[in-house]
Parts: sequence; C-alpha cells; structure tokens
Amino acid sequence: MLQEIVVSKREIAKYLSSMSEEFSLGRLFAPSSVAIVGASSNPVSGGHQFTRFLVDHGFKGKLYLVNPKLSEILGLKVYRGLIEIPESNLDYVISCIPAEGVLSLLEDCGKKNVKLVHLFTARLKETGRDKETKLEREILEKARKLGIRILGPNCMGIYYPKLGLSFNHELPRESGPVGGFFQSGGGAGEFVRYAALRGVRFSKMISYGNASDINETELLNYFTSDNETKVIAAYIEGVKHGRKFIGALAQATKKKPVIILKGGRGRTGAKLALSHTASLAGSIKVWQAVLKQYGAIMVSDFQELIDQVVAFTFLPPITGRRVIIAGGGGGKSMVSADVWEEAGFELPELSVEFREKLKKRIIGIWDWVRNPIDASLFQGTPLSDMDLLEWISKEEKFDISVANLTQDDPLPRDIWEKVRAPNFLHSTVAIKKKGKPVVCVIETGEIGLAEMESWKWRAIAEMRKQIVSQGLAVFPSPERAAGATRRLVDYWTWRENENELL
Repeated sequence: MLQEIVVSKREIAKYLSSMSEEFSLGRLFAPSSVAIVGASSNPVSGGHQFTRFLVDHGFKGKLYLVNPKLSEILGLKVYRGLIEIPESNLDYVISCIPAEGVLSLLEDCGKKNVKLVHLFTARLKETGRDKETKLEREILEKARKLGIRILGPNCMGIYYPKLGLSFNHELPRESGPVGGFFQSGGGAGEFVRYAALRGVRFSKMISYGNASDINETELLNYFTSDNETKVIAAYIEGVKHGRKFIGALAQATKKKPVIILKGGRGRTGAKLALSHTASLAGSIKVWQAVLKQYGAIMVSDFQELIDQVVAFTFLPPITGRRVIIAGGGGGKSMVSADVWEEAGFELPELSVEFREKLKKRIIGIWDWVRNPIDASLFQGTPLSDMDLLEWISKEEKFDISVANLTQDDPLPRDIWEKVRAPNFLHSTVAIKKKGKPVVCVIETGEIGLAEMESWKWRAIAEMRKQIVSQGLAVFPSPERAAGATRRLVDYWTWRENENELL
C-alpha cells in the first residue's frame, strides 16, 4: 500500500544503494524458449489462445506445448509433461492450468532450470478466501526455493513485439518507444490496441496481475533502465512497498516520462481492486501528492493514458505555452481558443510580418484575422490552407501550432480528396519539418455502421491514418489535445527545473 509518507533524498539514496543487480528482468523478458503448460485445442481456452498468440506473432524462439491428453495442436507437437521436453534449460513457462496444479508444475520447472513462470492461472489471493490465499503464498515460497521468478498470478504476461511474444491477437509487430506495466491484462491489451491506431508502438508491455513476486517497483526500475523504452506507461491498482516504489519513481522521472493510471480511486474502485488483483488501493490524495512531487503524470482513464503516450511519442520536449490555432469556422475556432486558454496556454497576436503577407494576398480581410485563425474567412480567396499553415510555421512567437481539420465544410468529394485533405497533410508535415511542434485535431464523432459507408467519413479516417503515418500527434478533440499537451509541458518544465537544482 502506498503509505502517507514523505521520502527524503537520504532515504532515496539508501534505497538505491540497497538495490540488488544480481537478477536482470531483461534476461527473463527475452526468452529463447517458451513452454505453454495447459495448451489446448479448445479455441476459447487460455491454453489455446496463448498458443495462437505466439504462433500468429511469429515467436522467434522455440515453442513447446504441454498437455497429457493431446499429441498435436495447430500442427505443433504436444508433450505429455514438461520434463519430456528435449531441452535441459527452459527459459519461460506459461501456466494455463488450474491453481491446484501449480506446486507440482514448479517441481518440474526446477528440473528444467526454468527461470520465469508466468501464471495466467487465477482464482488465488484475489478471491479473498483463506485457502486460495494460502496456496498463493505456498507457490511463491516454493518458487523462491527453486530460484524461479513468478509473473502474476492472474495476468496476461509479456508483449514484446521485437521477439514475437504477445498476450493478445493481432497486436502490432513493429517495435516503438513506449513500454509499461499493467495490473490489468484486459486493460493492457486494450491500451496497446487503441494506442496503436494513433501510431504508437511499443518496446514491451508487461501484465503482472496479483504481483505475488515481480511487482510494480521492480518493473518500474526495469523500464527505467531499459534502453528500448523512452516513455513509461502504467496501470496500477496498488503498491506493496510504498517507500521502495517512491524511491524508484524519484529516479525514473528524472530520466523518462512516467504516466500512471491509478485504478481504485474511489471506495467502489478500491473494493474492486482487492477482488481483481488482491491490491490495496491506497489514498488517492496521497497518490496525487506523491506523483506531483516526483514529476510523474497522473491520468484519470485509459483515453487520457493513450492521449498522453501520443503526446510524448510525437511531440518534442516543450516548456513554452504560446499556441497558434488554425482551422475550423468561427464557432469552432472560438471554442478551441477557450479550451486551450483554460488549459493554461496563451494565444498571442499574429506578427506584423504575417499581416503584411496577408495584406499582399487578400486586401479585403487581412486586418480581420486573429489567433485563432478562422479558416472560413479564406473561402473564395486565392490563399490556400497550405500557404496559411506554412506562414504559421515561420511565426517565431509561438511554441506550438494547433491544426484543426474541418469536417463540416459542405465540400463535394472531388474537392475534399484532391484539394482539402492533401493540403492539410502537406502543410502540417511542412510545419513539422521546420522543427515546430504540431498538434492535429481531427474529430470523428460517434460513427455508426451507416456512417462508415459514407465516403466522407471514410475519407476522414484515411486522412487521420495518413497524418499518423507521418509521425504527427493526432487527437479527437480540442479538450483532449490541450489536456495531453499541458501535461507534457508540465513534465518538461519540471525536468528543466530539476536539472537546474542539480
């Protein structure tokens, strides 16, 4: 449980000096051989699903299946027991068997020199029952005697695209800079899947469930030192050692952004956390205070978590708060300006040079134009969206450019596809190439099946896909764009101040 404590710099230094470097999680999370115990031909079973995950993602190591009643699954040979596998050293075992069989499985794992056992197996301490709680404790004690680390119980395990390890279907095979650890297996899969639609790719994601052995502190330390990870994301229901976790957090945030979604913030959520992963949720006020003190970013739901990794993946370190907004009609521009200002940003006036360029091209309206720039003012003029956004990229008094893609224009298909969409893409990419941070807002609304058949909505989806493919940060609303950008600016400002104190 995260305790209501203040951790001094002396305590952090003491914690760091006591950290053991004898065992590297990196070696555990990059196995050359995997055995699935409880592999099954039943397509809805965990044993079958994990087999599919590794086969379909092209696991690059050796894959062994274990089930005493089968001889073949998906064209792969099945062994009657773990000890029948013709390899003296197995790296990683995934347990898909009932809890009462795990102690015997660990005995076999010891004979095969297994170093990591992932317990997909559930119905242990999270049930709240004495018998199951005692069994989880016995499993951990036996594993420690045998020199085996436990991931879980009650978790989905490892997603490591570089190696072809996966805990869900059809996740991206490309690697990227975001790594993290989730107590919720379903939440981890949902996070990866939906963040991928926004262009995010991952180093590793670890689902760790009940955390009977490998816990959030050790995982935070691991991702802090992992060279493949540049941004750390986490879903945590509770921590077991408050001081150790804070010590790890104090070091992590000085090196990388750490974004935390805290589950179990209210009374009902705290009860669910206890039954979900047997976690003590802790006081939300303490969490907020600790994360703020040590520069971590706290988000309130999975959508905010996704928005935040999008911001840190595609936007550079920014400490300035001056924003220029372009795109959308008068009402949309006004609301966008309000949202960004309410999030703590400034909207300075356009420069004299910008207005002089406008005056040369559009005599009639050059003096109307303000920040935010109402795109409807330029309809029927010789100034294109591309010209406008490229001029914006040369403005020196702004830190961030916000480009709103307007979907409410009554434009026919040929103009949208041949003029509006290409201009928006080319101009936003041009701003990025000039080294200016660009935030794109593309609102898709609540689209049903009928709307998906419309060329306009499909064209907007294609537009978003192309923008994402160019490495641009895309958000579905001004509110979410401004919120994620504000948290990013707050983090880099904190980092800058921390460095000045060193």
